[in-house]
Amino acid sequence: MTIIKEIPSKETHIVRHPVLRKGKPIESCLFEGDDLDSTHHFGLYVDKNLTGIISLFKQTNAIFAEKNQAQIRGMAILENNQKKGYGEALVRHCENYCKEHFTDLIWFNARTAAVGFYKKMDYQILGEPFDIKDVGEHYLMYKKL
Repeated sequence: MTIIKEIPSKETHIVRHPVLRKGKPIESCLFEGDDLDSTHHFGLYVDKNLTGIISLFKQTNAIFAEKNQAQIRGMAILENNQKKGYGEALVRHCENYCKEHFTDLIWFNARTAAVGFYKKMDYQILGEPFDIKDVGEHYLMYKKL
């Protein structure tokens, strides 16, 4: 059985670390704004095991005109569970949450390897690729809700 529920930020680290910050200190899993009241972390559980995570920040990017924006960060699925639809389920969960809370646009910085995954869910690239120090090449992606 698969369920998605809100979790505390520190619970994201057991997935963030091996998937997004492999080989780096555990402190690299702490994101600025993780513990703000406006930030929401969701965990996807398969048979009661935390398998995937996604974080939703109330963050405005000045590039976009929309007033109510949210940024997705730290989307990760444990390696042996990837390509099973869990990532899509987490993104859709965030989209529904945003619609319920009158958010107009979701944006994020997608790793180059993940661009195809997000394009399948109708996210669009804006601008050229850029490098995030110690993480790698990314693209700014967005979707109007």
